[in-house]
Amino acid sequence: MASLNSAINVQVDSKDKEQATNILKDLGLNMSTAINIFIKQIIKCDGLPFEVRNPKPNKELLEALKEGEDILSGKIDAKKYDSVKELIEDLENDV
Repeated sequence: MASLNSAINVQVDSKDKEQATNILKDLGLNMSTAINIFIKQIIKCDGLPFEVRNPKPNKELLEALKEGEDILSGKIDAKKYDSVKELIEDLENDV
C-alpha cells in the first residue's frame, strides 16, 4: 500500500458522521479507509463514482401537483372529509 502523507480536514454534520461511522464499522471499515476507497474510485472513474444530478419531476407528478393545487384553490370540486373514519365509510359504501 502507498504511504499516506497527506491529510484532509472536512466539516460534516455530526449525526451524518455518526451514522456513516456505524455503517462503516458494520462493513469492517473505518472512515479513513472509506475516504481512501472513495478517492481511488474518483481517480479510476475520472469523476465521481456515482451519478450526481438534479432530479426533475416527471409529467405525471407535475400533473398530480397541479390537480392538488386546483382542488385546494377550489378550481376543481372534490369530496372533502372531516375524518379518516368518514373517508373509510364512504369508500366502503362505494363497493
